[in-house]
Amino acid sequence: MLLVEEQQVRTLLTPEKCLSAMRAALTDLELGKCAMPDRLICRMPNTAAFGFMPAYTGAYFGAKVIAAYAPNMGTRYPSHIGYVMLFESEHCTVCGLIEAGSITEVRTGCVSAAATDLLARKDASSLCLIGAGAQARSHLAAIRLVRKLSGVRVFDLNPPAAERFRAEAEEKYGLPVQVCGSVREAADGADIICTLTPAKEAYLTRDMVSPGAHVNAVGTFSPSTREAASDLVAASRLYSDYTPACKKESGEYLIPLSEGLIGADHIIGSVGELLLGRVPGRQTDRDITLFDALGLAVEDVAAARLVYEEARR
Repeated sequence: MLLVEEQQVRTLLTPEKCLSAMRAALTDLELGKCAMPDRLICRMPNTAAFGFMPAYTGAYFGAKVIAAYAPNMGTRYPSHIGYVMLFESEHCTVCGLIEAGSITEVRTGCVSAAATDLLARKDASSLCLIGAGAQARSHLAAIRLVRKLSGVRVFDLNPPAAERFRAEAEEKYGLPVQVCGSVREAADGADIICTLTPAKEAYLTRDMVSPGAHVNAVGTFSPSTREAASDLVAASRLYSDYTPACKKESGEYLIPLSEGLIGADHIIGSVGELLLGRVPGRQTDRDITLFDALGLAVEDVAAARLVYEEARR
């Protein structure tokens, strides 16, 4: 069995390789080649969310076992701690234990990049990041692979975190990064907007988003939490990472549905269905498209498989 820790995961799981693996995993999920039982998330007495997320992807299966602990944000401890336990399917032996925080970080940005490639305008060049943490880094690293970016705007409730992100991103990518004082300022006129926070209440509203923009709503993953407001969701062409999961767990979908602002059929389809050509994407340059990402176990297992096979080589 291989034990692969964070530093090695980051070396092996490049955004270029991971983006290809995520496209394949999301396509295979829609083709019925994967199995993904419902994930189990338990709230611990210390407020940590303890999750068990299993999936079968063919030659491998496994589960991400992780604790998400919000009080760690802004400290030297990561907010998500755990491992992906990987089994090979032929004999069901454990073949790898792979650090999950780095897996989650990289694959999430790559899934958003896959959605952005399919849904954003071809000339989209300005990127807005709401949140300046690990997901801001992974989203910039991945989205720059699918669109030629001219600049980045970032907002974070912790201004020093936004400044650190600015310095790091400008040095690494040579792109101009503007630190903004509000969500509205960051989103104003942006072609691509990524919401990357653990917000409890919606903060991105329709009037903040320009016609033709694409939104990746990434930070929340429960029926009662969301980042995109109901009026924005109602005005958008809505897409999921996996529609059955979205209809069970997404506050972005369930809250405006309960308010009567959207119908049960408001989700046009998933990224996998877009890749397969089963559903239509953007129709005009003025459409607002919104990708609602919950995060899927098949993504974790597919990324873990890639890391495992790269490590063996």
